[in-house]
Amino acid sequence: MSSQDNDAPLPEGWEMRTSRSTGMTYFLNMYTKKSQWERPEAPADPGEVRCSHILVKHAESRRPSSWREENITRSKEEALEILKGYRKQIVANEATFVDIASKYSDCTSAKRGGDLGMFGRGQMQRPFEEESFKLKPGQLSRPVETDSGYHIILRTA
Repeated sequence: MSSQDNDAPLPEGWEMRTSRSTGMTYFLNMYTKKSQWERPEAPADPGEVRCSHILVKHAESRRPSSWREENITRSKEEALEILKGYRKQIVANEATFVDIASKYSDCTSAKRGGDLGMFGRGQMQRPFEEESFKLKPGQLSRPVETDSGYHIILRTA
């Protein structure tokens, strides 16, 4: 890696820190609170990505029920506002992505902190896939609408 690469901005949600005990530089993902020694980068053309998400369904979702609620009656507008509130809490470091996903996501991936595992192109609904592949590791999306509801996506690899 060239010295210019070290001056490049980090993906959204990442901070560079210095270890008090060793004096070495490490990188902290502010959304997940996980750290790593290597500078986070996005592959040039990933065939697969790994993402976590938070889903808020509404009455017009293709399946308006979840593990949390048998019959979801909120409007699309209400779902979007709820999701924006979750994103605001995450960005302000008032809560972690994993905590909110585990408690409030309408997807069964909530049991895994929102983790969807690795996936390739053609495996997710198009708007979700397009946003997932645009994100860099550690980056958090804006709200994304699919037939399932509204999502915020955290690309983890």
